[in-house]
Amino acid sequence: MIALVLNKKSITVLLVVVLATSALFALSTVSTFTPNNPYTIAIDPGHGGIDGGSVGVSGKDENYLNLQYSLCLQEILTKAGFNVVMTRTNLNGLYPAFSENKKIDDMKKRKEIITKAKADMVLSIHMNSFPLKSARGAQVFYKKDNIPGQKLAENIQDVFLKVLPNAKQSPLVGDYYMLNEFQIPSVIIECGYISNKEEEELLLQEEYKKLVCYSVFAGVVKFMSL
Repeated sequence: MIALVLNKKSITVLLVVVLATSALFALSTVSTFTPNNPYTIAIDPGHGGIDGGSVGVSGKDENYLNLQYSLCLQEILTKAGFNVVMTRTNLNGLYPAFSENKKIDDMKKRKEIITKAKADMVLSIHMNSFPLKSARGAQVFYKKDNIPGQKLAENIQDVFLKVLPNAKQSPLVGDYYMLNEFQIPSVIIECGYISNKEEEELLLQEEYKKLVCYSVFAGVVKFMSL
């Protein structure tokens, strides 16, 4: 396999391709899918507050990047006509100031926001990290036996595989709170490894962020057109 080296020019070209692909998926959806009015997608930027998540090679923490990617995805989905609810819109956690277990209270609040919004889908956005610095590649997770969640994960991963360098071949089953608490299509999206120097450099680029987010959008619309 030939290694793909991405620079700003090649990322821009890929972004144009994904935009065109997304538009084609959207056109097919109009005739084959009748969503709830409006169809609500919950975007969950992972971590926040005292829980910064993983720390990248550059020192940027996952909390910050998760939020930036989530806000980008929110803009794309909103412009496409979806109703979008965010579990958080800043770097703060969702736990009470005097919480005895901030992590649990934070996760419960996320569930409360998503449930109250009557979301039809959950996209939880994360960055990956691993002690082995060579590990890289975007990866989607779904709950075992959640068939709609599996189909959603497969469609997003399929776009990743076609567009993003080093993307994993297939989605994986994950045992995570944000997957286990919902029966609606729910996935955790690990956009890449911030523990890998080269991949983190890509993830910090504005154009690459758009490429990842438009790829998620294309996967979502492809899933809905089935």
